[in-house]
Amino acid sequence: MQNNIFSGLFVGQNLITIKQIDSTNNFLKNSLSNSKPFTEGTVIMAESQYAGRGQQQNRWHSEDGKNLTFSILLNPVFLPLSQQFDLTRAVSLGIINALSPLLGDQLKIKWPNDIYYADGKLGGILIENMVQGGKIKNSVIGIGLNINQEKFPLEVPNAVSLKQILPRDYDLKLILSDICKNIEAVYLKLKAGHFDVVRKDYFSRLYWLNEHKMFKANGQIFEGVIENVRDDGVLILNKGLGTSEYTQKEIEFLNK
Repeated sequence: MQNNIFSGLFVGQNLITIKQIDSTNNFLKNSLSNSKPFTEGTVIMAESQYAGRGQQQNRWHSEDGKNLTFSILLNPVFLPLSQQFDLTRAVSLGIINALSPLLGDQLKIKWPNDIYYADGKLGGILIENMVQGGKIKNSVIGIGLNINQEKFPLEVPNAVSLKQILPRDYDLKLILSDICKNIEAVYLKLKAGHFDVVRKDYFSRLYWLNEHKMFKANGQIFEGVIENVRDDGVLILNKGLGTSEYTQKEIEFLNK
């Protein structure tokens, strides 16, 4: 379905809204496996998503009709597998760029790809790549953002919504349009080969960057400072006596 509020070249120009679904990522992946010819930039938006997933199979809680839960189909065949984290950078930055006019400098990316406002989690991203012949054929990018929800279950730590920060109701499709336009803009920078620009911008918006904070890894709690993120997405922490490297499953931010 065409939607005139989407001003980008291709992301969001084909918007499919579904009343209720288990997961927009699952819907897109199943459609692709059945060879349904969705164009690049297709967006699947759910009004109600009852089995949304975050990283490491965490559940994503969303009150019906209050938040944005959607998936974008991209075909980053130009991106080597070794540089797939650059897609995570581009999507994270697109969301930050869309929401920054509203939320300002307290809007950050919690490595690798959570969207934070101050110490509250505003949203998350789940990217699932389909690889063929050593290249990324398709990327299904699931995004969940807390927009108009005002109360969250106790088991959802640190959650915050746009309405809790700036107390008014927001038009979900207008925000979706802005996000799609900004994700497309950063994605096209990647496609043009401007990896250094995207990596620099991502790094500059990191949550806890250059701050002494507490982390947990290998059962131990320690203080560290985020010093860098390698090109492949590995986090570099300075622990005072040198640096250590961590993948996402190896370290926890003690911000609860």
